[in-house]
Amino acid sequence: MAWDVERTKRLLLDAATAEFSEHGLAGARIDRIAANAGVNKERIYQYFGKKHELFAVVLSAQLRSTMDAVPMKGEGPAAAGDYAGRLFDHHVAEATIPRLVFWEGLERGESAAADAARAEYHRAKVDGFQRLLPGLDRPQAAELLLTIVTLVNAWPVLGHLDELLVGADEAPAARRSARRASIVQTVELLAEAAQGTGRRDRVEVQG
Repeated sequence: MAWDVERTKRLLLDAATAEFSEHGLAGARIDRIAANAGVNKERIYQYFGKKHELFAVVLSAQLRSTMDAVPMKGEGPAAAGDYAGRLFDHHVAEATIPRLVFWEGLERGESAAADAARAEYHRAKVDGFQRLLPGLDRPQAAELLLTIVTLVNAWPVLGHLDELLVGADEAPAARRSARRASIVQTVELLAEAAQGTGRRDRVEVQG
């Protein structure tokens, strides 16, 4: 029987995603990934290289999946708020991306920033956000998108701070809804302000 390479890769990536999400890059164990996938660990090195290379593949796959699952739609501040709300929903339902990104920042931030593939992915995200908010220049769009990502990534992994700062009087579902509404409102207001600044800048240049 022929070896099903693609199935083996999927099993390894699924096991690696769970392992890195739970333990980070330094704490993850290749033996554990292989055992959970039911695959010889030598296949990991054969298909993906070293552990940090496997981590990069896992995160890249998760980011692409999220981009497909949460597209940018519409135009204007309300569309920006809607995108932030849907991204929040996605990350609350599946906290893998927030956890992986936080681990990445702690353990390999500089090397990630220098990664050409990651840089291209984020350039595409900023391009899309500029289309969502016409009139914003690239630095404005990047700044606002960074704010959105920071807000929606933080809540799933910093729940203890939410409880310390806000308290635990509300039911979990009600608290999530309240936090979501706060993020959406914040993003809409920031988007309105950014578009207003962009319009004023264009008028000044034309004048």
